[in-house]
Amino acid sequence: MKRVLVVDDDRLVADTLTLIFEKSGFTAKAAYSADQGLECSREFVPNLLLCDVTMPGRDGLSLVSDVTRELPACQILVLTGFYSNLKNVREQTGKLSRPVGILTKPCQPSELLREAAALLATA
Repeated sequence: MKRVLVVDDDRLVADTLTLIFEKSGFTAKAAYSADQGLECSREFVPNLLLCDVTMPGRDGLSLVSDVTRELPACQILVLTGFYSNLKNVREQTGKLSRPVGILTKPCQPSELLREAAALLATA
């Protein structure tokens, strides 16, 4: 069974996304900050990291960088609610050693699951 780690500082968003994945047959876990997400990723070892970009303290892109280095097999999908931030997110993720999926919030569960499945299929 595929493991998904959802990281978002908005607890309702993180918990809802976790539930969407669980209802679709994934083992899913939520974390509410980049630091908590990194700690959790080391224990949970997800196949997919789904994380928000803009969070207080460390942002999601720093978490993506750490997970890319520490868990090279983990696929990554980032979410941003700020369309003005999209260009910067694309530039930052383009510097990584592998492709990163990018979705904007709000997104439909079907779109989220389709993108997640596509990333996991390339693993």
